[in-house]
Amino acid sequence: MATAQSGQKERRKERDMDLTGKLLIAMPGIGDPRFEHSVVFLCSHSEEGAMGLIVNKTAPGVQLGSLLDQLEIVAGTDAAALPVRFGGPVETQRGFVLHSDEYASRVNSLAVPGGFAMTATLDILEDIAEGSGPAKTAIMLGYAGWGPGQLESEIVANGWLTAEATSDLIFDMADLDKWEAALRSLGVDPVSLSASAGTA
Repeated sequence: MATAQSGQKERRKERDMDLTGKLLIAMPGIGDPRFEHSVVFLCSHSEEGAMGLIVNKTAPGVQLGSLLDQLEIVAGTDAAALPVRFGGPVETQRGFVLHSDEYASRVNSLAVPGGFAMTATLDILEDIAEGSGPAKTAIMLGYAGWGPGQLESEIVANGWLTAEATSDLIFDMADLDKWEAALRSLGVDPVSLSASAGTA
């Protein structure tokens, strides 16, 4: 009886798993080149699905200045030179800003546990352009999305590892170093992981 109850609790725990504010680290051989060596910050995760932003892939040839020009927002030189990242394959023309939580949009910001927030309204770009935006920012085009149960299935199939998110890794570290750093935060050696990928 106790075993059956504990089994039910485990299944309930899996269903109730909430990875909001955590990192997803793509395993070698994930099978989708868009996510290869990706580190994804999960902005929301519930039984309805999940939404996250890839934090370690720069959108080639795109800087904030060119986006602001298109939106007719005047930017100082510091803001104009900020990189723009590929946040994921969904709605790739739409902008998202992952940022420190001391800033809140006048329109709408999503607070995320761990000292983070995400804003997808134009006012944050105006504030960044004039130097009154968040202390820490990562600007993305597009996002990664999963339907109900989809992310859980990918995790069970060893497509992703999960880790705690830190401000240093997301905002301060070079994009090329983030995947390895996220793995090392779990005590995983990226070299041995890559060498063992695809072997039985």
